[in-house]
Amino acid sequence: MLSRVADSLYWMSRYLERAEHTVRLFDVNINLMLDRSTTSVEGRWKRVLAALGNPRDVPWRGDHQQLAHTLTFDADHPRSITACIVSARENARQVRDEISTEQWQQLNRIYHELSESPTSSDSERNLTNFLPRIMDGLHLFQGITDTTMSHGEGWHFIQLGRFLERASATATLLDLYHADTFTAPDGNTGPPHYLEWVGLLRCCTAFEAYCTAYTADLTQERILEFLLLNREFPHSVRFSIDALRRALDNIQSGRGSHPSDELSRLAGRLQASLSFVEISEVLARDPGDYLRDIQRQCSKIHDLIYSLYIHYSVEAALAL
Repeated sequence: MLSRVADSLYWMSRYLERAEHTVRLFDVNINLMLDRSTTSVEGRWKRVLAALGNPRDVPWRGDHQQLAHTLTFDADHPRSITACIVSARENARQVRDEISTEQWQQLNRIYHELSESPTSSDSERNLTNFLPRIMDGLHLFQGITDTTMSHGEGWHFIQLGRFLERASATATLLDLYHADTFTAPDGNTGPPHYLEWVGLLRCCTAFEAYCTAYTADLTQERILEFLLLNREFPHSVRFSIDALRRALDNIQSGRGSHPSDELSRLAGRLQASLSFVEISEVLARDPGDYLRDIQRQCSKIHDLIYSLYIHYSVEAALAL
């Protein structure tokens, strides 16, 4: 596969996963505004901004409606939902012959849904109705991808993008909630934070799955264990890294070559650190540092994927 094709498929997938994550953050936190919580409105929405990487030129100005509206519709902000969809569509357009007609049509439906939606007046009501439609469209695209595209090298690059983005985003979110609600300044980790913990699980589409595993008894230890170490839940960090490792292995086996020692070692070490650690061990040290280390390793894996498959030298290509 040409490096430009791999690059476009990889980033198409990352942008769509990023858009889905942003949609969930806004949808969940807008709905949480209807309930009283120990967390202030300012604290909650600053946390949303931090989860999105604190986009430049989007400071907290005390108006959550305007913030959500800007980061939904304003294409000038790279982290907005619209910008992510536009970028994903442009990457898909560049490799139109590598994806199915159904994928292209669904991505266009999402794009036009954003383009034709009202962007002013009564913004919170618009967003409350609009965000679930975009979420449904993104979920449908994933299903269409899995059922209409050959599960060859291109599909595996899509998996790389999706699960690397997901692992990093979930680790970031857990780190922020750990600082805000798991280790509150007053030392309180009991019932007053219940609503925030429900919000965290819903941001990861995990509330029902968590309740199936643990019942509705929310505790710091169980939430961290489920979203970090569960091997069966699709939005846990461990599940995402397992899927990423499988995609890397399949890409290499399809090329009939051995994986980069450094990339294989880094991905394997991260996978092992999630597969064999106990949550008690994570809590015994600094969970925040553990989560930030996962983010750093995800960033290094991205860099190595690029150096190996996208920006490789001619000499490296001839050696394969």
